[in-house]
Amino acid sequence: MKHVWEHRSGDDELDPIDLLSALVRIDSVNPDLVPGAAGEGDIATCCEQWLTAQGFATHRLEARAGRPSVVGIARGSGGGRSLMVNGHIDTVTLAGYDGDPLSARQDQERLFGRGAYDMKGGVAAMMVAAAQAKERGLRGDVLVACVADEEYASTGTAEVLEHFTADAGIVTEPSGFELTLAHKGFVWFDVIIEGRAAHGSRPDLGIDAITKAGYFLVEVDRWGEQLAAGDAHPRLGTGSVHASLIRGGEEASSYPAACRITIERRTVPGETAETVAAELSGILTRLGATVPDFVWRIERGLERDAFQADPAHPIVRTLTRHVTAALGHAPVIRAEPFWTDCALLKAAGIECVMFGADGDGAHAATEWADIASVRTLTRILTGTIVDFCG
Repeated sequence: MKHVWEHRSGDDELDPIDLLSALVRIDSVNPDLVPGAAGEGDIATCCEQWLTAQGFATHRLEARAGRPSVVGIARGSGGGRSLMVNGHIDTVTLAGYDGDPLSARQDQERLFGRGAYDMKGGVAAMMVAAAQAKERGLRGDVLVACVADEEYASTGTAEVLEHFTADAGIVTEPSGFELTLAHKGFVWFDVIIEGRAAHGSRPDLGIDAITKAGYFLVEVDRWGEQLAAGDAHPRLGTGSVHASLIRGGEEASSYPAACRITIERRTVPGETAETVAAELSGILTRLGATVPDFVWRIERGLERDAFQADPAHPIVRTLTRHVTAALGHAPVIRAEPFWTDCALLKAAGIECVMFGADGDGAHAATEWADIASVRTLTRILTGTIVDFCG
């Protein structure tokens, strides 16, 4: 897909809504969520061409074929701090959307379409802000990371962080102009309860893996109750656990040889995949010692750390100052129950904060970005980049 972009200079000559409209019109559904979907190829090309036109050195990263991320870099004159602005360019499904999900239809206040809110508005704002800040002359580098696959496994940001770093970062997920300084993580496990296959008429030979799994499901419920009653993070509360999927058996007339249960454990700062694995193993070990013929094994799946920013870090203070100036009051500080790419930046040694514009309809039948808030976000980010990078 070819886009023709011109280089612009001056704060008044770049409108993030023009860029947002172009991004929303591009199908970028994540194929890990919808097999055969478009993926990020076309939208990455659009971002790459726009950044190139604005004078950025661009880098296309595509370890997974058809799943590119793009990093644009404006090198500073030296002696300043570097900043990475990060936003994902993939979306969830177009199916079930009310109307044309790629129309980028506007009224006076809103721009509609899949991804307008989550999070192409933030991507457009950070790209325009970086370009405007670049024109003012920076001592430090600014990196613009338009990343793939945040809606599934965040392989895009993970790939970017293999090649690039910065002194700090801002993830422009929508937040309604509230500063997100913490969010939960998660760990996935498959617990396989082993039975013994046999004809349904031979209870002397068969071991029912599904009924054995029932003991474990009761313990999962107790585990959740214990977590809810435990020590709470001041903003996030406690961790949680639930059984997400269960599969077992072949037909009605046979004893099932195995039952597989997928467990999701949501974590708060201080909890890790290792501590969760120890909790889970302890439960299963106790069942193995008390329930006859209870045989189990664990397969560890995707794991993502919880996130907690340092509220005293210069990027938090700098962003807070510019938000306060734009809004006329200090921003609300909040935490999120869901996971974002902030945790990957933090784990890579890049202190970061999540901050974005307003709108509604993430993953919903109607999705929209608030036009005025995208423009305000752009001004806030421009000032923050200039101030932080020097």
